[in-house]
Amino acid sequence: MRAIPLTMLRPGMRGRVVAIHGGRGLAMRLYQMGFVLNTVIEVISNNRGPVIVRVRGATVALGRGIASRIMIMPMATYK
Repeated sequence: MRAIPLTMLRPGMRGRVVAIHGGRGLAMRLYQMGFVLNTVIEVISNNRGPVIVRVRGATVALGRGIASRIMIMPMATYK
C-alpha cells in the first residue's frame, strides 16, 4: 500500500500517520495536536468542510488544506 493524503480516507477508515508535508510551524502545530508519526487516526467525517478525525482519544477538526498535507498509510478494517 502507498501513503495517501488524509483527505482521501472515508469516514470509518483508520490509518497511521507516516509523514507531514509542511514547514516546521505546521509540523509542530500538528505534533501538539497529537499527529505524531505512527499514530493511528480514525476519520469521523470527511464531507464538505473540515475533516474530523479521532487521534489519541481526542476529536479534532482540520481544514482540508492542512489535512491534505498529512500522509496516511491506510489500515485494513474488518467489521
